[in-house]
Amino acid sequence: MQNQRPVPTPSSVATCRRGRRTAVRALATVLLVPALPLSAQARMALATAINRTARFRALSQRTAKVYGQLYLNVGAARARDALEHTRRQVHSGFEDMDRQSWPPEVARLLAEVRRNADRLDALTAQAPTKEGFQAVSAQADQMLAAANTTTEALERLAQAPTARLVNTAGRQRMLSQRLAKNYELLAAGLDSRTVREQMAGDADEFQRALAQLNKAPISTPAIRSALELGQAQWVFFEAALKRQPDPRGLENVATTSERLLEVTDSLTSLYEVALQDVLG
Repeated sequence: MQNQRPVPTPSSVATCRRGRRTAVRALATVLLVPALPLSAQARMALATAINRTARFRALSQRTAKVYGQLYLNVGAARARDALEHTRRQVHSGFEDMDRQSWPPEVARLLAEVRRNADRLDALTAQAPTKEGFQAVSAQADQMLAAANTTTEALERLAQAPTARLVNTAGRQRMLSQRLAKNYELLAAGLDSRTVREQMAGDADEFQRALAQLNKAPISTPAIRSALELGQAQWVFFEAALKRQPDPRGLENVATTSERLLEVTDSLTSLYEVALQDVLG
């Protein structure tokens, strides 16, 4: 993995900004519906908001994943750092959202996400046990459901097909973390038909979404590079998931899921910027 290309970041977009603007603005008249009842600034803020609420989905599952690592003693020191980092990301995400005024329905949905996030945070403050891991996983799924509903509401508010790309790329982050969390549930003896079926479905969805993003009309050199890297990282992650959930398998899944999260987070940010160009 040392020879892999560096992960594209939002800053890399600046190096090809002229090409990106040409690509997205050429499609703007096709992608935009008639005038939105929002100011240009408010519409552009939606791109960031969709990314933020979509990220809450991934953070919910990452929280459960790293808590599971603590219970299973998989890189405990690294897992503690990851849990604290995830808490900070959740907190800063809500701060970002609070800077904007949202329609009452969106505000209500965001409040529900926050309530679920607070419950999840309280559970992870307890010493990790098998029962605790199960409870954290269940609460993480509640936060995920609330964040998903909010993300879809914001996507509808944006009224631009490009918003679906931000949502889809953002969902890839969540799938990487839920797959890893469910793998840990198997290792913890919390196996069930539901968990295995969800893992199979998530793996299929991840690959389908990659294909959809590759075919999307909005693309830039940075986006194409991130998609190629995401495909390569998926190969490593998928191979790790196929191992038995033994100590080595758990370590591989923990490592590759973090790498895939990094790549898909960068990809989502690139789509966010592209959406801002269309909406701005």
